[in-house]
Amino acid sequence: MKSVPVLPGSARGSFQFRQRLALAVFLSILAAGPTIRAAETPSGGPVVDPLEGRWLGLIGTDKERIEVGLDFRRNAEGVLELYLTQAISNYFDVKAGVVKREGDQIVLDELALKLRLEEDRLEGTYPGPNSPAIFRRTDSWPEATPIPDLPAGPAPAWQTRLNGQIFASPAVLDGKVYIGTTGGVFNAVDGRDGKILWSFAAGRPVFGTALVTADAVFFTCDNGYLFRLRRDDGKEVWRYDLGDFRASRVLGHPGVFDWDWHGPKPALADGVVYVGAGDGGFHAVDAATGARRWRFEAGGRIRGGAAVSGARVIFGSADHFVYALDAATGKEIWKFDTGAEVEDQPLVAGPRVFIGNRGAGLFALDFTTGERLWKLFFWGSWLESTPILADGILYVGSSDLRRVSAIRPDDGHVIWRSDVYGWSFGTPLLVGDRIFAGAAGGAPYFIHHEASFSMLDRATGKLLRRYPLPEVPGAHQWGIAGSPALAGDLVVVSTIQGGLMAFSVK
Repeated sequence: MKSVPVLPGSARGSFQFRQRLALAVFLSILAAGPTIRAAETPSGGPVVDPLEGRWLGLIGTDKERIEVGLDFRRNAEGVLELYLTQAISNYFDVKAGVVKREGDQIVLDELALKLRLEEDRLEGTYPGPNSPAIFRRTDSWPEATPIPDLPAGPAPAWQTRLNGQIFASPAVLDGKVYIGTTGGVFNAVDGRDGKILWSFAAGRPVFGTALVTADAVFFTCDNGYLFRLRRDDGKEVWRYDLGDFRASRVLGHPGVFDWDWHGPKPALADGVVYVGAGDGGFHAVDAATGARRWRFEAGGRIRGGAAVSGARVIFGSADHFVYALDAATGKEIWKFDTGAEVEDQPLVAGPRVFIGNRGAGLFALDFTTGERLWKLFFWGSWLESTPILADGILYVGSSDLRRVSAIRPDDGHVIWRSDVYGWSFGTPLLVGDRIFAGAAGGAPYFIHHEASFSMLDRATGKLLRRYPLPEVPGAHQWGIAGSPALAGDLVVVSTIQGGLMAFSVK
C-alpha cells in the first residue's frame, strides 16, 4: 500500500471536501483552543502526557460496529498530533492534524468530535453514526490486509476497443451490448464475440447507460440531447433538446473532488421517457414523437436515473434532495434532504425507496410520504452504486470504502461487507449464488485503489476469484467504473480505457 499523504485543510469550500475524503479523516487545520505542547518539570525534563500513545475504540450502532484507532504523538516541535487508523475506511496511520483543548476536553473540530479523558479511557460521541465513543489504551493495532492470493479465473472471452473513455454501464438485450463513450460515439456490439454491429456518431461524450427496448435505444449526450435510435441499425428516430449543453462536467482529478462522470439512464413507462439533465431539469418526453410532456426544475444537476413506480417517478439531485413527482403532471409530491449530493438511481421496492449519496450513507425512505425509515452510515464513503434487492437482501457497491455490502432492507443492518480493493462504483451483478463486481484503480490518491473484476460468494461475501486489471501509466483512473451486465453466459464490463471485456460466469 502506498503511503497516505498529509491531507489539505480545504478544497471546494470544505463541505464537499470533507464528504469526499470521508468523515473519519480528521483534517489538518483544527480551530479553537490552544495546541497541546509538551510541558516540562522544574528540572527541565518532559512531563508524561496521559493522552500520548495509542487508543482503540469500538464505534457505531446496532447496524454495524467498527474499530477506530487514535494515536497521539509529539512532533519535533513538541506539539501533540493525531494519527488515525480506521480499517474499514482503508485509513492506516493517517496524519490527521493538531490536537486542541477546550477546558477538560480534547477537541477535533473538523470531525465535530470532543473527547474527555476519564481515568483509563477517552469518552465522547462519534459523528456520522452519532454513537457513544469509548477509547482505551491498547497494544494491538489494526493493520492493512494485503490482497489475497486468489485465482484470476478465465481470461476474457473477448475484448473490443472503442474510442475515448467509458464510464457508462453496458446495456444488454437479446445478446447484444449497447454503450456510448466519451469519444462521442454510441455502439451496438455482439455479445458473443465483441464484434461491432453498428455505430452512431452522437457528436459529444456519452456518460449515461442506455435504455434499450425491443425496437429502440434511448440515451443522453453532453451535446444536450436525448436520442432515440432504431435498435436494429442505429438510425436516428428523433432527438429531444434537454437544454443542458452548457452544463459543466469535471472528471476524476487528484486535487479537484467535484467528480462528475455520471449520466442519467432514461426510464420508460406508459409511452413516456423520464430523464434528468445537467442543468437540474427533469423531463417527461413522448417516447414515440420526442415531444415534451412536462419539465420540472430541481435545485442541482441530475446525473442519476429515475425509478418509475405506479403513478410516481422518483429521482435524486446534486442539490441533496430525492424528489417524488406525479408521473402524469410533474407535480411534486414530496422531497427528502439526504444531506449530500445524490448521483445514483433510486431503487423502489414495495413500500420503500433505497438511495445513497456522496458521504452521508444509504437511506430507506417511505414510498408514500418520503419519510426516512432508516439510514446506514458508510463511514464517509460515496455511494455511486444503485442498490439491488434479491431474496430479501440489498447488495450495493461503495467507492472509497472499496466494499460490496449485503444489508437487511427492513432495518439497514449489515450482513457482510467484502473488500474488492478498488473503487466499487457500480452495482454488483447477481448470477445464481455468485456476485460479480468491477473495481477501478487510481493514483495519486490518499487511499490505495487497485482495479479488478471479481467474483464473490453471495451468501458470505467471500472473494472467490479476482482478475487484476493493470495500472495505466500516466492515468489518474483506470479499470471498471460502470456495472457488470449479463449477456448469455458472459459477464460484460466496460473499462475506463474505452473498451469492453467479456468474462465467463463459470
